[in-house]
Amino acid sequence: MESNKDEALKCLAIAQKHRDAGNFPSAKRFCQKSINLFSTAEALKLLDVIDSEAAASDADAGSAAGSSAGTSAGTTSSGAETHPSAAGARHRTAGKEKEKEAESATPKKSYTKENMAVVERVRKCKVTEYYEILSLKKDCEEVEVKKAYRKLALALHPDKNGAPGADEAFKMVSKAFTVLSDPQKRAAYDSHGSDPESRFSGMSSSSGRAPPGFARGEGFEGEINPEELFNMFFGGGMNGGGFGGPGVFSASFGPGGFRTTRMRTNMRPEQQQQAAEPRSMWIQLLPLFILFAFSLLPSLFTSSPAPDLRFSFSPSSRYNLERTTNGLNVKYHVNSVEFSGHPIAAELARNDNSQPHLRRFESNVERAYTQDLYAQCQRGLDRKQRREDQEVGIFGIGTDWKKVEQIKAEPIESCDKLRQMGLLR
Repeated sequence: MESNKDEALKCLAIAQKHRDAGNFPSAKRFCQKSINLFSTAEALKLLDVIDSEAAASDADAGSAAGSSAGTSAGTTSSGAETHPSAAGARHRTAGKEKEKEAESATPKKSYTKENMAVVERVRKCKVTEYYEILSLKKDCEEVEVKKAYRKLALALHPDKNGAPGADEAFKMVSKAFTVLSDPQKRAAYDSHGSDPESRFSGMSSSSGRAPPGFARGEGFEGEINPEELFNMFFGGGMNGGGFGGPGVFSASFGPGGFRTTRMRTNMRPEQQQQAAEPRSMWIQLLPLFILFAFSLLPSLFTSSPAPDLRFSFSPSSRYNLERTTNGLNVKYHVNSVEFSGHPIAAELARNDNSQPHLRRFESNVERAYTQDLYAQCQRGLDRKQRREDQEVGIFGIGTDWKKVEQIKAEPIESCDKLRQMGLLR
């Protein structure tokens, strides 16, 4: 893969250093690693040179050992001083044989053309092209996201697909599912086109919903790998105990609240029984229980705010009720059933002039809409500037200035909308 080329060149340089030092097993290992990352003609040629030099070194070591065996003890001593590399050559030969035995003992995973085709299709996508990774349209439903993930996860799981790059493709599919299965992260991704869990995306990674079988608040984001996501989604159908199996729980208390994290262990049952002493466990968890009790005290005296409505800027079978904000007259769509049971509907029914829930919700809608317009406007301005620079060329020689003026006069719809709203001059 092109992205691994730099790492492959580093491994090739390390292999050359080991070859110069006479450490042929290490040189061969790093050269093979370079070929696995990104195959180049230089790496293949170096591998042949290392093999030939290693064979010649083994032959020299054998002849040196034969000659030393036929001489006297004194001659043997002087021969060892004359050829200090003979012992090192024997060690390298033994290490090479051990590496060959380890490689032969490790079974190679098989794969079909269909397995390789699925891996190549996913790996061709950028890491943030979540819809393309799952082969979905942007207006797809949540059920389609789950269905697509189930299909690709089964096809790319390392236990079923031994094609090169299957592990990386499996991680990309799991990442796409964690974003598109969460309404808030999906809305942020649709607005900005970047990873909503990134620290630079403006969205907290502690918000959102965990995948099936994982409760909210258990530290899903950033604390679980694709293999555990697969086991929770499919109930541990492959190699592993599935969700609910033996494991260790750790807890933390911070800005995100009280959070627990589940980690797998490979301990035997008798070891787990010895480690789980009831009395010491309760003593260790007592400070956490106290912190948890204090965190619940404010909720006993204050009412929890109502959850925000989910919305979309385009209508669908799910978002079937159209509304318009009172501030910037932005059209948005919500689910009629969810809207009727929300406190906003109660405010509208009793003609509440303050309407705190509605104002807060529509403020979020307008913020998301204007941020998306700003991003589109900036991209449009950047495109116009690149076209203008390309037309002007170097020093403006032979430039069609009439065409340059036409490019400048081309309208940008998103920028025009921002001007109509009074948000852009």
